[in-house]
Amino acid sequence: MAFLSALLLVLAFLVGSLPLGYWLLRRLGVDPRVNSAYNLGVENVLRRVGPGPAAASAGLDAAKGFLAVLMASAVGSPEVCVLAGLAAYLGHLNPPRFLYGDTPPRGRGNLVLLGVLAGLSVTGLSLWLTVIPVMVYAAALGYWGYASGATLLGLLAFAVLVAVSPLGIPAKLGALGLLVAAGWRFKENLGRIVDGTEPHSLGDVPVAGKRADQVVTAFMIHPMTLENFWQSRRFAWMKPLVDRGVISEASVRRMAENLRPMKVGELHGIKTNEGKEIRCYLLSSPLLPDVFRDQPDLATRRAIEGARLAQELGAEVFGLGAFWSVVGNKGVDVQAAVPDLTITNGGAYTSGTIKAAIPGILRHFEGAGRNLRQATAGIVGANGVVAFGIARTIAPQVGKVIMIGRDMERLERSANTLRRAAKDTEIVTTTSYDTLREADLIFSATSDPNPVIFPEHVKPGAWIFDEGRPADAHESVLDVPGVRLIPGGVVRPPGGMTSNIDLQFGEGAVPACLAETLIIAATGEHHRKSLGPQTLTENINFFVEQAERLGFEVVD
Repeated sequence: MAFLSALLLVLAFLVGSLPLGYWLLRRLGVDPRVNSAYNLGVENVLRRVGPGPAAASAGLDAAKGFLAVLMASAVGSPEVCVLAGLAAYLGHLNPPRFLYGDTPPRGRGNLVLLGVLAGLSVTGLSLWLTVIPVMVYAAALGYWGYASGATLLGLLAFAVLVAVSPLGIPAKLGALGLLVAAGWRFKENLGRIVDGTEPHSLGDVPVAGKRADQVVTAFMIHPMTLENFWQSRRFAWMKPLVDRGVISEASVRRMAENLRPMKVGELHGIKTNEGKEIRCYLLSSPLLPDVFRDQPDLATRRAIEGARLAQELGAEVFGLGAFWSVVGNKGVDVQAAVPDLTITNGGAYTSGTIKAAIPGILRHFEGAGRNLRQATAGIVGANGVVAFGIARTIAPQVGKVIMIGRDMERLERSANTLRRAAKDTEIVTTTSYDTLREADLIFSATSDPNPVIFPEHVKPGAWIFDEGRPADAHESVLDVPGVRLIPGGVVRPPGGMTSNIDLQFGEGAVPACLAETLIIAATGEHHRKSLGPQTLTENINFFVEQAERLGFEVVD
C-alpha cells in the first residue's frame, strides 16, 4: 500500500510536469514563456492566440490536476488524493528541465489547481471542501483584481477547511503544502502588489510588438544607499526595525545580495513627437555600490537574470543603469547570455549629452565674465572613456587641463594624445585631487560609489559639471562661495513622464543611459546599442540627432 501510494505520487508529479498546454501553444507559434510571463495565465494566452486555443490549453492544464488525483484514488485514500494534488501542482511549477530547457514557463498553475479540486470532489471529498475555495477565489478576483492574491486566499480557505475536517494528518499537510507552494510561487507577485506595479487580471499589459504605436523597454537600477532601498514599499517596513537596531544594516545588505531581480516600478507618460508611446519597466536587484566592486561575478549574474526577466516581461530593449552598466565587460557578457534581447549600457547617448551640454556650459561660463582661454579645467576620472571625451572636447578651448585618474601610465598616454591635438594648451596629469584647487572648471565622470570631490578640493567660484552616478561631488561643495554644481547626463523624455520610483534626477528626468534605451526602442535601431568599452562617434551623433527629433531634452 505504501509503495503503491508513493508510486502514484511520483506519477502525479510527472503528470503535473507534462507541458501539454505549452506544447499546444508552441505548435501554434506562440512561446508562452515570453511576452508578459509575469502575468502568464489563461488571460495572457487569450490575448495571444484567441479563445479557442486558450480554452484548449486551459483544459489540458486542468486535466493534469484532475488525472493526477483520479489515479491516486485507486488506493481509496482521500489523504493520498490530496497529496497527489500537491505533487501535480509542484510538477507544474517545477518541471524537469529537459522538458523546457533553461527557461520553464512561469504560469500560476491555477487551472491545475482547479483540476485538482475537481478531482477531489469526485473522488470522495466533501463538496464543500472544494467548492468554497473556488468561491473565495472568484470573489477575491472580482473584488481585488489580482489573480495571484485570489489564488492564495482560495488555497488558504482550502487549508483551513481541511484542517478542521476529519481528514488525516497527511491531507492537512498536503493542503498546507499547496498554500506554501503557491505562496513561494507568488512571492514576487505579492511584492509587486505591495509596490503597486502588479497588473490587474484582464488589464492592458504592454508587450513588445503588440501595438504599432507602443514600444516596451526595461531598465535595471539599484539603490545607491540604504535610504534608496526603502523606496520600495515591500522593503519599507524594515526601516523602523533597522533604525531601532532590531535588524542590523549588515543583515539587510546580506539579504539584498541574495535577492533576484524584480520589477519595482514603471515609467508612464513618455510619448515621442511622432506619437509613439514608450513604456519602461524598472527592474532592480538591490545590490549596493560596494558589491559591484567587491563581487563582480555576482553583479554580472544578477544582470543576466535581470535581462531574462526583462525578456519575459515582453521588453524589446534592456538598459543597464548606474553600476550595472559596467558589469560583465560593460554589458558584453550579459548580451551573450541573453542573445535574443537588445541590451545597452547607454554609453553612446551619455557621451552625446555631454557633447550637447558642454558648449552651452562654456558659453554660460564666458557669459558670466570669465575668460575661457585663460581658464584651468580639471578632468576627474580621466582614465575613463567619458571623462577623456570631455577632455578632448575642451582642451583646445582652455589654457590648462589637469587630468586626474588612478593609472598614471594610462593618463600619460591619453595626455599625449591631447597634447598633439591641443598644442597651445598645457596638459598636466596627476593622481592627486588637491590639484583641483587650481581649476576654474571641473568636469567629473568616475565610477566611484562615493563622492570624491569635497570643499577642500574646490576654489571659490569654480563650476563643477558632475557626470558621476552616484554624484562625484559631495553636496557640501556648494558651501564654497560662488561654486556652481551642474549635474550631467540628465535628460527629460517627451511627454509628461511619471514614475512611482524617485530616480534622483529631478521630476520628469532620467539618466542619459536610460534615455538611450528608450531611443533605441522608439527608432528600432537596435544595432546602435552600446556594449563594451568602445563608443562609436557615429552612434553618439545618431543618438543626439534622434533625441532631438523625438523630443528628448538635455537638462543643463
